[in-house]
Amino acid sequence: MDNVVVDVQHINKVYNTYEREIDRFREAVSFRQKNLHGRFTALEDVCFQVRKGECFGIIGTNGSGKSTLLKIITGVLQPSGGTVATDGKISALLELGAGFNGDYTGIENIILNGKIMGFSEEEMKSRIPMIAEFAEIGDFINMPVKIYSSGMFARLAFAVAINVSPDILIIDEALSVGDIFFQTKCYRKFDEFREQGKTILFVSHDLGSVIKYCNRCMLLHHGKQIAVGDCKETVDIYRKILVNQYDEDNGLKQAKEEETKIDEPVHTGAFWKESVLQNPNYVEYGDQSIVIEDFGIINKDGEISSMLMKGDDYTIAVRFRMNKAVSDPIFAFTIKDPKGTELCGTNTMLEGKTLTKTHDGMTGVVKFKQRMLLQGGQYFLSLGVTSYAGEELAVHHRLYDICHIQVLSDYNTIGVYDVESAIQYEGVK
Repeated sequence: MDNVVVDVQHINKVYNTYEREIDRFREAVSFRQKNLHGRFTALEDVCFQVRKGECFGIIGTNGSGKSTLLKIITGVLQPSGGTVATDGKISALLELGAGFNGDYTGIENIILNGKIMGFSEEEMKSRIPMIAEFAEIGDFINMPVKIYSSGMFARLAFAVAINVSPDILIIDEALSVGDIFFQTKCYRKFDEFREQGKTILFVSHDLGSVIKYCNRCMLLHHGKQIAVGDCKETVDIYRKILVNQYDEDNGLKQAKEEETKIDEPVHTGAFWKESVLQNPNYVEYGDQSIVIEDFGIINKDGEISSMLMKGDDYTIAVRFRMNKAVSDPIFAFTIKDPKGTELCGTNTMLEGKTLTKTHDGMTGVVKFKQRMLLQGGQYFLSLGVTSYAGEELAVHHRLYDICHIQVLSDYNTIGVYDVESAIQYEGVK
């Protein structure tokens, strides 16, 4: 096919595993060729092509085979089966500091990495000013890299990778340690590379960045290729894997009716919260007069998920049980950033939707419907139910930071949330 610069066909990678290290030696010296190892399949029949100028994303959970695949493409590992063909010079940033000698200075490591990629010492010396300018680590470039912070490591490694004129740039989650300014700078460089007709293979857990920057992406799960194609569609499948709604043998599971039907006010025995990413370190307290038995985050398609697209409508559903009659209970939710700053939220009292008639044993579902205007990123959801006894606030049940929300966005504006500005030009001559 025209303009294909990475062609991966039927790649397999199988490792021998040993319960004890001594078994490896015993097997090697066995006259009877005794088999003492097990088999672990890291990759199974992976096939895809990347065209010149594409930014191609690779996503999947930890242990899905992403890094193994990139190492095979770059020649660091040999496949157990299948073929890889590449057309052009590859520069890879597979692991933080890979190829760096801790005792060498930044300058010496620049030259060392260049030699590994086939450049002469003179060629790399001529590139040092460009690399130093991009890395912005100042005089540390003349110091041993073993004293670098992880952010400085990332800056220098990325600066080297992009300033050796690669045709294919491979990035494996190496940008997550850089600060926001450095990441922005790197993504601008991504755009420059694409405009120059260069190719990028990008592995990241930042699904918003994958959607924003990649033309296509591939999903790996337990070493198997699940999907290749449109980023949003592929991320949607990945989202189902994260909440255990994917069957490796039969594709997407058919969700039970009671797991997805959020209008049913009676508890049926299936829990919505099993389909969101719960925080194991949440904080819970209250007198239990009213308890939150279940909750879910429902996207615009009616699916329970911890992932939401910026700009989409979504619903927070809370199923409760009243163990003791409480007058005018107040149900609330709050969304916080990872630092614990409350960003938004509301409650039934503020919205004028207080439940006035209550009784012992009452059950039901309260739903908060709104539009997601937060920027792409990671957030935490807190839930609570309280009431007032005179002037005193009674806390019945609170679940602080009970689950994780990931907002995906193909564009972000300035600040915490999108003001949805409508821009017009008038009278331009």
